[in-house]
Amino acid sequence: MAKKSKRRCDTLPVLHPDAAGIDVGASELFVAVSADRDPHPVRSFPTFTRDLHALADWLEQCGIHSVAMESTSVYWIPIYQILEARGLEVYLVNAQHVKNVPGRKTDVSDCQWLQYLHSVGLLRASFRPPGEICAIRSLWRHRSSLIQMAAEHVLHMQKALDQMNLQIHRVLNDITGVSGLKILDAILEGQRDPVFLARLCHGGVRSSEDTIAKSLEGDYRSEHLFALRQSLTTFRYYQQLVLEVDREIELQLGDLKTAATAERTTPARTKARPYQRCRYEPKMFDLRAELYRIFGVDLTNVPGISAITAQTILCEIGTDVSRFRNASAFASWLGLCPEKKISGGKVLFTKSRRVRSRVATALRMGAQSLHHAKDYLGEFFRRIVRKLGKPQAITATAHKLARIVFHILNTKEPYSETVFHKSEEETMRRAEMRLRKQAAYLGFHVVPAENG
Repeated sequence: MAKKSKRRCDTLPVLHPDAAGIDVGASELFVAVSADRDPHPVRSFPTFTRDLHALADWLEQCGIHSVAMESTSVYWIPIYQILEARGLEVYLVNAQHVKNVPGRKTDVSDCQWLQYLHSVGLLRASFRPPGEICAIRSLWRHRSSLIQMAAEHVLHMQKALDQMNLQIHRVLNDITGVSGLKILDAILEGQRDPVFLARLCHGGVRSSEDTIAKSLEGDYRSEHLFALRQSLTTFRYYQQLVLEVDREIELQLGDLKTAATAERTTPARTKARPYQRCRYEPKMFDLRAELYRIFGVDLTNVPGISAITAQTILCEIGTDVSRFRNASAFASWLGLCPEKKISGGKVLFTKSRRVRSRVATALRMGAQSLHHAKDYLGEFFRRIVRKLGKPQAITATAHKLARIVFHILNTKEPYSETVFHKSEEETMRRAEMRLRKQAAYLGFHVVPAENG
């Protein structure tokens, strides 16, 4: 093993002599250092905390200052945190970028291959926000999981209602709203009068009282009522858990520093519509105001970006985007740029890369919401839809949103559409000059149309 590693290192200059590679597993870790650092350069360690500290001690004895490992599930997190606390530089790399030669897939060869690639400078560390942002990210992702599990029990409630032929969930927009929950509680308490149940609805319900009463005429059966009761109880339990997570997130956000550009009061919005909280936005505190304090700029003023999207950006990226060279690199990291692959002079692939990014997903959802927006981004989305189709328009608009977010976070300048209007004016001026030149070449003269 040592001879092979030495021959490999002779082919390329060693840029990181103090490098190690770790193959991460669920129950065992394989670690490799260079052959001149230890008589046994490859060792295995169990994943117990005591053994992870022993691994860190051995790396320090070998004089290792930088470690590379694959992002295998969540198994890398404990050893990453321990090594980072010891002051070692940890490279978390994409498994797709460090594939070994076919036929050499073993734990020992994998850790040696990682150590070799890292020592010659062929690995690039994945982006990871600071520790305080990672803590909020874990809570926010856990909150999303709780909301998803609560949504499953909403489906169970709808199934029980369908089996009893109660169509109330098809008449009301949201069965878990104020009116829907009042009706479900009354049904579970034994009320069967459809007229009485219909009168429990809030005055803002669009459906008429007669329609609601007709939807509440069904075949009430004990087994389906039992399932409905359990599903409703579980749904409310998850809602209580979400509130507890919101309290913890509020505490974590309060520990983050206030941006130097943030004012005491949140500035007025520039959007046409007043600010309205999203359904799944935390109810315990003002998320928009807290995000403005941390970012120093109001991201919710950007069309298509809600407080939930801005919170996702904070949890996944943080407040500092200086790790990215420019807006193009940021959009490419999100997978919102076309990737061109050419072989033999022939273009093989021009679509965007498949990247699992929560920020990219949030920006795509925000771009899709601009279909009827009466602003520059809405016009841009509709123009790309007519030109390339809706899927491409969503990606293109999400790419533009990503560039806007990068510029705002990098410069701390509030969002303004004036730059887009200037760009449109410049484009129209160039188009006019092009048409005049083409008309002159054909022997014609362009006359501007009269106003009105």
